[in-house]
Amino acid sequence: MSGWLPAGAASNEAATLRIDATRESANQDSRARVLVFHYTAEDFETSLKLLTEPRYRTSAHYLIPDAGTLARDPSALRLVAEERRAWHAGVSHWRGERYLNDNSIGIEIVNRGYPSPEQDDWPLTRRQWRDFDDAQIRLAGWLAADIVERHGIAPDNVVGHADIAPGRKADPGPRFPWERLYREFGVGAWPDGDDVRRLLAAQPRAADPVSWQRRLSAYGYDAPLTGNWDGKTRDAIAAFQMHFRQSRFDGEPDAESSAILDALLLKYRGADIDEGEGGGA
Repeated sequence: MSGWLPAGAASNEAATLRIDATRESANQDSRARVLVFHYTAEDFETSLKLLTEPRYRTSAHYLIPDAGTLARDPSALRLVAEERRAWHAGVSHWRGERYLNDNSIGIEIVNRGYPSPEQDDWPLTRRQWRDFDDAQIRLAGWLAADIVERHGIAPDNVVGHADIAPGRKADPGPRFPWERLYREFGVGAWPDGDDVRRLLAAQPRAADPVSWQRRLSAYGYDAPLTGNWDGKTRDAIAAFQMHFRQSRFDGEPDAESSAILDALLLKYRGADIDEGEGGGA
């Protein structure tokens, strides 16, 4: 119980608010519909400072420490309660929704990304990306599996910061083991290999920006239908490749990336978007 004053009541007329919580509607679900992975780009102590001190105005629901810290205490740090909004996604878009702080849970993993700030201006393919530690991935996998089960988060709504902010963000980068999370922990989306091989062996699509934009958008990316190979489209392709085709993430619309995208659409959308239209080089 908590004290309250009805509108217009004098201070000496305090009443008591009583809540009966014995009945609960079946018509509800979790507000969290998206799970977003990040790397911190800093060491553990700096990451913790950036994610908790008010002057930095950024946060995440969970922080996975570095391997050395995990060896002493194998715990994920909960920095924001899941029912509250953390400030981790920023300007973002996924499956038609924007500003995903409102409906997402964020997991930050201590990882430098690449060694030096000077590489910020380098193409993605030239940066010297750092691997994640096995202990970090095991902890992240267990944590994510628990989160997606409790909140009913769909596999294709488990994404990286780069997926929801292509061109602006690159984390968790091309060394993040998305396929391992899918196979070992049942977390996230992954194409069926047989579908990819079949689609790749078929007559390859011609490179057509309209088809790529339609299919990227249908899967969830922010790829406006401009009909041009503009920077935003290539950024979306590069983000897609960092997630699903990590051997190449230069933003070029190649045939294998096209087949992977089609396989994902078949598996998670039940259709081959733009079937028969051009899509991959």
